[in-house]
Amino acid sequence: MVLKRPFGEGDGYDYEVVNHKSKQRTASSNFARNVMHGLSSQELASTLEPLIRGWVRDEVKRACQSFCCSSPRSPFSALEPCSTTSLQLRFQTKLPQMLFTGTKVESENSGAVKLVLFDTDSNQIVSFGPLSSLKIQIVPLDGDFSVDDDDDWSQKEFEAKVISARDGKRPLVAGELVVVLKDGVGDLGDVYFTDNSSWRRSRTFRLGARAISEARIREAISEPFVVKDHRGESYKKHHPPALGDDIWRLEKIAKDGAFHKRLGLKGICTVKHFMQMYITNESSLRKILGVPCNKTWETIIKHAKECVLDDKLYMYNCGAEGIVLLFNTVFKIVGATFDGQNYLSLEELPVFQMPLVESLKQQFYKNLDGMLPMDDLSVFGSPIITSGLLGGPVRSGADLVLQNVNIPLMHL
Repeated sequence: MVLKRPFGEGDGYDYEVVNHKSKQRTASSNFARNVMHGLSSQELASTLEPLIRGWVRDEVKRACQSFCCSSPRSPFSALEPCSTTSLQLRFQTKLPQMLFTGTKVESENSGAVKLVLFDTDSNQIVSFGPLSSLKIQIVPLDGDFSVDDDDDWSQKEFEAKVISARDGKRPLVAGELVVVLKDGVGDLGDVYFTDNSSWRRSRTFRLGARAISEARIREAISEPFVVKDHRGESYKKHHPPALGDDIWRLEKIAKDGAFHKRLGLKGICTVKHFMQMYITNESSLRKILGVPCNKTWETIIKHAKECVLDDKLYMYNCGAEGIVLLFNTVFKIVGATFDGQNYLSLEELPVFQMPLVESLKQQFYKNLDGMLPMDDLSVFGSPIITSGLLGGPVRSGADLVLQNVNIPLMHL
């Protein structure tokens, strides 16, 4: 570049530009000299080859995407804007927030991941015609693809978020990557990730589904999720948790972490123990955990409440009042009897008796002794001998088997 003004005149701006670029060229030359110094041609090639391969791959991919989106897919799509279509692929089931490498991708309820072809004009699934039997390709997407169901992204925007495997790695997703719709509905086959998501900036992936068709059909995009190495699967959270699961299977409670240790010191070792404590003394449970924020507490409780209850029932004789309360496996009251003959479910209790039942329940929660398990699940509305309720053998149409109840010792 030629100076417009002699050095020293005016503000020297043009001189600074020339001087700056000159310094850049000098720095670049020095850098290249330093890199090449002491390296053989073979060493230099092995150093630069992965870098150049990455550049070439990215540029070729970008060029292909640009060409595909700029070219009309069919005479019909040429009549419409690229990003506007009433036909949409959708994931009908949600994916879990965490997956593991080598493990089949399933829904958050451990079922098949369902895909549907939806027509927004008719507000229905496309259940007939040629499009109802489309072939769908499954692809991995970057988790930072910020979209909403109401958004109408273009094919180019979607393709730009399709990610490739890291250098030297297997394809990022493997297995049955093509789904064939039947009547507009299809189930994801045996699809799994081969690599974790820790190397992405968002540290998450999404799953994408695109139609193998000339017609413009909006792609399906899942919610973002984390993929961890399968070696960490033994530490994964269970959805839903089982009553007998270790307490660290709950969200926000790490194995051998602070919450886990605090609960263990109080004899709360399983999800069942946790729920029993939550039902009988919520404030003490929260005090034991020392939860710093409401969001963490709410997450733990929400997950714990998802547990599937068993059929065990427990009865508590309230003594002189002649009232017997009935509790489920996590000590939540489910019924009562006032005459020793018939159990009423909580919903069937007269309103005027509810305050008394609530008072007796709180009395029981202060001291969990004196509760007996019962195996008969048909007690509601069934005649039961009063003497049995007051301590003798309990019988109805079928024997009610009494066992020794093992209630965890929870130190408050």
